Amino acid sequence: MATTSFDHPLLPNVHNEEEYPNSAHQVSNDSWFQVGVVLSTGINSAFALGYAGLIMVPLGWVGGVVGLILSSAISLYASILMAKLHEYGGRRHIRYRDLAGFMYGQTAYSLVWVSQFANLFLINTGFVILGGQALKAFYVLFRDDHQMKLPHFIAVAGFACVLFAIAIPHLSALRIWLGFSTFFSLVYICIVIALSLKDGLEAPPRDYSIPGTKNTKIWATIGAAANLVFAYNTGMLPELQATVRKPVVNNMIKALNFQFTLGVIPMHAVTYIGYWAYGSSASSYLLNNVSGPIWLKGMANIAAFLQAIIALHIFASPTYEFLDTKYGVKGSALACKNLAFRIIVRGGYIAITAFLSALLPFLGDFMNLTGAISTFPLTFILPNHMYIVAKRRKLSFLKKSWHWLNIIFFSCIAVAAFVAALRFITVDSKTYHVFADL
Repeated sequence: MATTSFDHPLLPNVHNEEEYPNSAHQVSNDSWFQVGVVLSTGINSAFALGYAGLIMVPLGWVGGVVGLILSSAISLYASILMAKLHEYGGRRHIRYRDLAGFMYGQTAYSLVWVSQFANLFLINTGFVILGGQALKAFYVLFRDDHQMKLPHFIAVAGFACVLFAIAIPHLSALRIWLGFSTFFSLVYICIVIALSLKDGLEAPPRDYSIPGTKNTKIWATIGAAANLVFAYNTGMLPELQATVRKPVVNNMIKALNFQFTLGVIPMHAVTYIGYWAYGSSASSYLLNNVSGPIWLKGMANIAAFLQAIIALHIFASPTYEFLDTKYGVKGSALACKNLAFRIIVRGGYIAITAFLSALLPFLGDFMNLTGAISTFPLTFILPNHMYIVAKRRKLSFLKKSWHWLNIIFFSCIAVAAFVAALRFITVDSKTYHVFADL
């Protein structure tokens, strides 16, 4: 497939690597370490408290551990492929859709645009549900009177996300908030690990058998495969790479190596220890399993709630950047015009997200669906094909075959995971009514 020069109103035609497309947000401003922390924030978000139940329970010890390690290695490999394409054709591609459009044309630009923003919207939906669940878990520690339901807490979480979105104009402005995010992650992960170890040492032998019938086990395994991909990947690597200082490829690879070495340790630890402590009864939110002092569990739930707000902002940033750039947001972030724009536009986006989160609050199902329809294509399928297109004259037959094998394999997994996710949502929708208090 021939490389095309792709022009777009938000992507002026540039011809040297010192230039990059117009953006209302900062470009080439952050160190590789800051970007590595941003990537690690996604991995160690409160979603990590669910992997014991959503990955280990349906896969068991062998399948779960091997799956998480293999997924980590494959995700790092695919991410490095994508990072190496950031300056393809002698220009910077600060958005995923820009790179796709430059390589394939207008149709690919539009398809990637839709796929990526659907992916990010579903991830943000999950974070709002997660924030609501954390708030509800905190509430029932002190008042289990059923006066406040999960949809109410989701609304509160959505409102908090709106306030944060208004206050933080762009991804690079997070800075000190990344430190807070890391602190909050360590709070709930350390508390869950400590309480899980206590429960595990005091409990009788656990049941680690994979639950369900033969049919349900198959569907659960496919769903867990989607969660394995969801655990490590963002679907917005070019947007994150846009923020890193030059040399952008080398610095991004440093950030990725940090993410997949030190960055993954807390997530692996809480997943394995949680499964060891509770076996097949591990839930999709481990704080619902642990026993211990109320104040300690309350602290962990509040930390999970606050971290979800910061993490949502990271995954909403490409949407904010698109809207800010499209409508020409310029000047001080504190200017009345810009504040009003963020209140109306970002507030509206999160309001829609929160409404759908409350309508269908099936967190695990949304993780399955996100992995299937967006994360698989954006993380594994497209990077491998893009690399073939970019390096087609330099790749040996064996290397081309390897990349095509990846494309075909992950396409099949994506289709199977999509069907499984739809099945789970259909079953849960029949089991629970809309605005369910789960």
